[in-house]
Amino acid sequence: MTATSWLLAIAAAFLFGSFPTGYMIGRARGVDIRKLGSGNIGATNVGRVFGRKAWLVCFSGDFLKGFGPVLGAGIFAGLAGNWSPLPEQAMLWCAVFAATILGHMFTPWLKFKGGKGVATALGALLGFFPLLTFAGLAALAMFIFVLKVSRYVSLASICATASLPLFVLLQTGLTLWMRPAGMEIGRATSAGLVLAGLTSIVSTTMIWRHRSNIARLRAGTEPKAGSEKPVPTTA
Repeated sequence: MTATSWLLAIAAAFLFGSFPTGYMIGRARGVDIRKLGSGNIGATNVGRVFGRKAWLVCFSGDFLKGFGPVLGAGIFAGLAGNWSPLPEQAMLWCAVFAATILGHMFTPWLKFKGGKGVATALGALLGFFPLLTFAGLAALAMFIFVLKVSRYVSLASICATASLPLFVLLQTGLTLWMRPAGMEIGRATSAGLVLAGLTSIVSTTMIWRHRSNIARLRAGTEPKAGSEKPVPTTA
């Protein structure tokens, strides 16, 4: 892809990511989700307000906002399935990855106030095939484990996010050890370090977006999964 094509891909990823799925679900039901529950437009709050079906719709929409642009850019650039892209190519693909998450977090359609990026980040990770796919699956396993043990969605999200850079480094190490066909060790190492740096920045941003949840966890006031009934609406 040319430099212009990459710029268009990054801009498109931001626009895709900025679509406020949760807000539109609320509007379809005649309410503003930002005025109910925690006020967040993400899938967790949508589920608390409208129930499991709405949670599934919101989570799926937010997931696809990350998965589609990242995988699409990788396919068009010839990077999907490549274990050792050039470092500069990995950085450009990283920019697409980051753009879709930032679009969700800071959507211009809602005065740059959006969700916390968990579902969109998961989609983007799995779309970054293969360099971040397995690290993303490991982070998902961490999320499920912590959620099952604690029943706190926010704590599970924070733990999965914080562990992501470590999983990226682990995947890079395992990849170098296994040496898939066509892999160039030097390029794979450089790409792995670039991705570890990017995911560290993304993880820090996502944890910062959970600062209100962290405060409630410390105060013991954070609701557990399944502890709240759907909030009555005008729908």
